[in-house]
Amino acid sequence: MKAAIALLAPLIMALLLVSVANATYLQIEGPVSGTLYNNGSIYIGKVGPGESFYILASANTTNATGKEIYLGWNRLEAVQLPQGWAAQASQLYANPMKMKITAAPNAANGTYAIVIRAVNFYNYSTKKAILGNLTETVYVNVTPNVFALSVNPKKLNAGPGEPVNLYITINNTGASDDPFIINAYGLPAWNVPDEVIALHSTVSTFAYPVYIDEPGVYKFNLTVSSATSALVHKSYEITLYSKAGLINDYSAIGEGVMLSPVIYEPAYAVMLFLGQVYKLFAK
Repeated sequence: MKAAIALLAPLIMALLLVSVANATYLQIEGPVSGTLYNNGSIYIGKVGPGESFYILASANTTNATGKEIYLGWNRLEAVQLPQGWAAQASQLYANPMKMKITAAPNAANGTYAIVIRAVNFYNYSTKKAILGNLTETVYVNVTPNVFALSVNPKKLNAGPGEPVNLYITINNTGASDDPFIINAYGLPAWNVPDEVIALHSTVSTFAYPVYIDEPGVYKFNLTVSSATSALVHKSYEITLYSKAGLINDYSAIGEGVMLSPVIYEPAYAVMLFLGQVYKLFAK
């Protein structure tokens, strides 16, 4: 008996592999990638409370006999969501299918399950191997810690009314592509917020100009927050030294935004050099 089972084992394994290879599937393309069979599951990643993310999936598949079906799936939709969450099904006959899911704004930290379905409206293929629908479970982790932030420099020199750049690097470790808002709080001058896009799983650097109207030493917070979630934010304390004077103006050249014609760039280089030399010997 044992010998018979041993002889049949390779054949059974081969049949299982063939059945899996021929099975109807859903190919997930974003924000992570994976091949799902019926009642499968996949972990999408992190998302902040109130943030949105997109599930992308190919409309192509195969039927149970292994025949390739182009645009076999007509729509990707949600059939079960956590309380307070929202979903927008993909457009009909789109390829890839793009489905939007938004977490509840008050969602507590933790892992949530979302049941999605790939739909074939007309069940076309063959009578013996129709497509039907495919149901999958998507897991997502809700946390406000969906990005890392660095800001340089931490100390700035600028003359009154002169813009000076901060460089903000956002490492988006979450699944959402929602915009971020860069803003400066605590300065006496009006600084305009800037909306930027740092796509999921990317590292992006942005220049953000700040300025003040009067001389002085100013400590302020440079804050980056999600445009869709007040709970997703990080801040850095920055010190801005502003002193009216020629040397300070020269020092600010290397950190500011040049708005004058390029013919003055050699002069700017000399002024920057003088400003740096002054600061070196003034220490």
